[in-house]
Amino acid sequence: MKRKNLFLLALLVATQLIMAQTADKSLKLGVNLLKNEYNGDYGSGIFDFSQWSSGLGLSLTKNFSPSFDAGIQGSYGNYGFIDKKTPDLTPNALNLYPNQFAGAKFDLSLFGHYKFDNGYILSKDSKISPFLSLGLGVAGYGYSNGATPPTMILGNGPDFIVPLGAGLKWQLSKSIAIQYQYLYNFTTSDVHDQNRGSSFFGSTSYPKSLVGADAFGQHLIGLIITLGPKDSDGDGVPDKLDKCPNTPKGVKVDANGCPLDTDGDGVPDYLDKCPNTPKKAKVDTNGCPLDSDGDGVPDYKDKCPNTPKGIKVDKTGCPLDKDGDGVADYLDKCPDTPKGVKVDAEGCPLDTDGDGVADYKDKCPDTPKDVKVDATGCPIDTDGDGVPDYLDKCPTVAGVAANKGCPEVKAETKKIFEQALQGVQFESAKDVIKPTSFGILDQVVKVMIENPSYKLEINGHTDNKGIPEKNLLLSQKRSEAVKNYLVKKGVAADKLTAKGFGQTVPVADNATNEGRSKNRRVEFKVNF
Repeated sequence: MKRKNLFLLALLVATQLIMAQTADKSLKLGVNLLKNEYNGDYGSGIFDFSQWSSGLGLSLTKNFSPSFDAGIQGSYGNYGFIDKKTPDLTPNALNLYPNQFAGAKFDLSLFGHYKFDNGYILSKDSKISPFLSLGLGVAGYGYSNGATPPTMILGNGPDFIVPLGAGLKWQLSKSIAIQYQYLYNFTTSDVHDQNRGSSFFGSTSYPKSLVGADAFGQHLIGLIITLGPKDSDGDGVPDKLDKCPNTPKGVKVDANGCPLDTDGDGVPDYLDKCPNTPKKAKVDTNGCPLDSDGDGVPDYKDKCPNTPKGIKVDKTGCPLDKDGDGVADYLDKCPDTPKGVKVDAEGCPLDTDGDGVADYKDKCPDTPKDVKVDATGCPIDTDGDGVPDYLDKCPTVAGVAANKGCPEVKAETKKIFEQALQGVQFESAKDVIKPTSFGILDQVVKVMIENPSYKLEINGHTDNKGIPEKNLLLSQKRSEAVKNYLVKKGVAADKLTAKGFGQTVPVADNATNEGRSKNRRVEFKVNF
């Protein structure tokens, strides 16, 4: 009894689940005509159409997927069998065949169907759909006042059944189909076919008992009606709940009747060429992540979303920077800069002083503008005296820094020039050198020949006696007279410069004879 009550409770719960229709699952009501067939101790009536036990049945089915549906099915009708092998030929026999029984049978079961029109075996739009069936239920047996011949079966309570079978459904329209199904029902009882025929009234006659429980078969021909509100696009969601009432055939939908969009990018799966796009990534009309700059890296991964067309990029979508200097190769005029070297906007190594030698190679990074430098970036020093040419007044002759790169004038030479300062004498008011001056001038000649790098300035000066203009002219002539003397003695003329200053550059007071004497002079100044 407990087992029976538990089964009935499970049956009730299952019925409620099936009746709880959701938006995407349709319910189908079946009205069946059926033929019951017996197989037991009396013999087998399976597919024996000479014996007929009819009935009526109802079914309620719910779709769960393209391949499976499930439901509840019940039937009520005649049930019996006549063993024509042992007729009763006695004159008083009321029944020709005493080994027979007849009665009524009720059965109720839960079932599941595997459908072949699932898109894998047959098309989902196929009009004809074969299916397999498996179920679990209960059957009850009772008397039938209309049984012919007037025999009856033992009730003896219900037993459990396992219906196993196959069928074929022909879909006439969206809501109407015709279905044939055959079920073979295994049972748990072997007593529902016991005879109490009228020939043996008042006693019980047992036919030959076979090993195992009895079974029965069922042929069911039915009309299948799809229940529920109108579903124009056939997606399983009724129009009144369908937010997308024109979904194309065969497209999977959600509870609102809208095509599934697994990645939530706004493009339904059936149109989405990139169905696994990450959340919040912007997509194009094909459902693929946007790639605004067309570099092959979608925007949601692209750290440089505005790369110009045709530029090669790395996996982050940024232009390639082969030397890693921060300037993309397509802009880099120096694409092979060594690692760690600072560069300018064009990707070339910095050259702070603009001398053409990059800072990382420049040993003299602060060279003034326009100064010529060597390969190390340092100013050129032609004579190698440590004074760069741009500061060296004698760039081709080694000198000293104190003399601006020119050779230092020897003390003896300075002494000669000091002696010549007052030692060169001229005839009064003339530019004729007195013979007494030849000795000192010859020493000057010797100095110039021994020092070919010297350039000598010969500057003539007078006191303030006389007319200034005449004094200027006289000083010029006297300095030229000295130059001519030196040239005649072998000094190159291009090494000499003669200039007169007249009374304009006094070195002493012209108010005294001594001062005027010092002012009348010839100065020798060495240049390089």
